[in-house]
Amino acid sequence: MPQPLLDRSEYVEQAYLYQVLRERVDIEMPMQELLEQIRYELLTTTNLPLAIDYLLTELKHSGQMAPAMKKLAHYFTPFQAYLVEEAEKESGRFTMGTALQVLEGEAKYRTTAHNEAGLFFYHFEVLCRNRLNYDRGLTAISNDPTFDRKWAQWILMLRAQVGLVDIADLLFLASDEYRVKMEEAGQSTDGKGPFLFGRKEGRIALGNRRREPLFLFAAMQRHLDYPTVPRPKPADENKDVIPQLMRRMERLESRIKLMEEERRAGIDITKFYAERDGSDSSGAADVQ
Repeated sequence: MPQPLLDRSEYVEQAYLYQVLRERVDIEMPMQELLEQIRYELLTTTNLPLAIDYLLTELKHSGQMAPAMKKLAHYFTPFQAYLVEEAEKESGRFTMGTALQVLEGEAKYRTTAHNEAGLFFYHFEVLCRNRLNYDRGLTAISNDPTFDRKWAQWILMLRAQVGLVDIADLLFLASDEYRVKMEEAGQSTDGKGPFLFGRKEGRIALGNRRREPLFLFAAMQRHLDYPTVPRPKPADENKDVIPQLMRRMERLESRIKLMEEERRAGIDITKFYAERDGSDSSGAADVQ
């Protein structure tokens, strides 16, 4: 059963937590130390400090936060726990920095007059842009307390249809724009729906049929004004350039020194094995 929605102050503190973690995670401090520091900065009249205590306990035992977030289902949503779980996977490409940025945007959006459509598109775009698992991700979204039974059933239906049917078609069939067109044509709406999206969302979906889904998400974000989903950043291939140049410079310097010695008086190669010869001669003396 979905947990009730939290008070606005809880989401304000959650947004601050994710923001500070995202800003400080780049300094490569352990997550445990970061949480211990930030805990004292949070508002004590909220339940977030208590939740952090539980997260710290799980971090000390297993080194992960996702299991604790799943157990705190009355405070953290299943989608929040799913994002952290994906970020903690060693083999995944979904980084903790991206997860914290997504969670920060979601928490800030919940502090405003958000609606179900905007929150759904934000979550679904996160799955698409970061190539996360649709089955597990949409299941987590359907269990969000913001969505009622009709929304949850439709999201689970989408989980079975995604990849087989154009997402724009599915959105249009679940919009008031489709219902109005059927009524204008004198057709019955029995057995259709549920009509969860407004006419605006239906028109956007109709205008993006057979097109790249990213265009659909961009249009929805502009009109519904939900947070911008962070784009995956390509790997920085230039971070190793300077160390490589330094090693090459060292090799060049050593070669130049050898060339200078050769031009002056020749290279005395005995200095490279004098110590070894000494050890060999001493060993030979011992044998004699």
